[in-house]
Amino acid sequence: MDGVINIYKERGFTSHDVVAKLRGVLRQKKIGHTGTLDPDAVGVLPVCLGKGTKICEFLSDEDKTYRAVLRLGVTTDTQDHTGKVLRERSVDVTEEQVREVIEEFEGKQMQLPPMYSALKVNGRKLYELAREGREVERKAREVYFYEIEILRIELPLVEMKVTCSKGTYIRTLCHDIGEKLGCGGCMQELTRTRVGTFYLEDSLTLAQVERLAREGTLEQEVVPVEEMFQGLLRICCPESLDKCVHNGNPVSVSDLGRYFQGQIRMCDSHGVFIGIYQWREDRKRYYPVKMFYP
Repeated sequence: MDGVINIYKERGFTSHDVVAKLRGVLRQKKIGHTGTLDPDAVGVLPVCLGKGTKICEFLSDEDKTYRAVLRLGVTTDTQDHTGKVLRERSVDVTEEQVREVIEEFEGKQMQLPPMYSALKVNGRKLYELAREGREVERKAREVYFYEIEILRIELPLVEMKVTCSKGTYIRTLCHDIGEKLGCGGCMQELTRTRVGTFYLEDSLTLAQVERLAREGTLEQEVVPVEEMFQGLLRICCPESLDKCVHNGNPVSVSDLGRYFQGQIRMCDSHGVFIGIYQWREDRKRYYPVKMFYP
């Protein structure tokens, strides 16, 4: 089975657990997820199957939307409610102050990755070092918050809808908001509601996947690889070029008969999706970026 399936990751599962479960259900080894969700978080986890694993990196780069609950007044070592409480403070802020501070986080920000994360430093995952009681220097990374919408304020709880760029830690956002308010804060709940074109309402639990697999209808829920590139122009080459593109060779403008700028979806003369090709101005040719032909 090739393509991408929209999984609802349930609480208590790691992203790796989801992949391991699917390998057993689908009886195929080539499966990969597109971005880690903490075990206590729930929501959208696109999983790539077969040839679809070649686009894991593309999906990891997609913008994401979350629904998060921030608890003010509590600071933990993991920046969420599962961690060790480091400090508790009274929440002497108004709703208006909360709104003003949160608004300041919209747009480009420099965010320091938390120690309890899967990022690696000198070959070691940060959370492994954190569990050993070690804290190492990390570099702040540029992230972007496209929108932070406050859904509910019932102090000390604040519920938010956050749309952000790749590489963003919502736990850290909650922590940073709390620090700026002067009372501290941690993430109480997290639901990922969207990754690119994959939405929460269309996601499947592992139990649903298992049932559909038994019924033989699961493939209907798998998004074909080519559909993931619908934003790119689709070009079918002439029959004389079929062997050329099947072998992943570059194609010239004169071969195609027309010039198409940027990246294109290359198909053979029968409409079979071959892969993504990129125009090279210096060589006046299209070169394969990702091949999906068998």
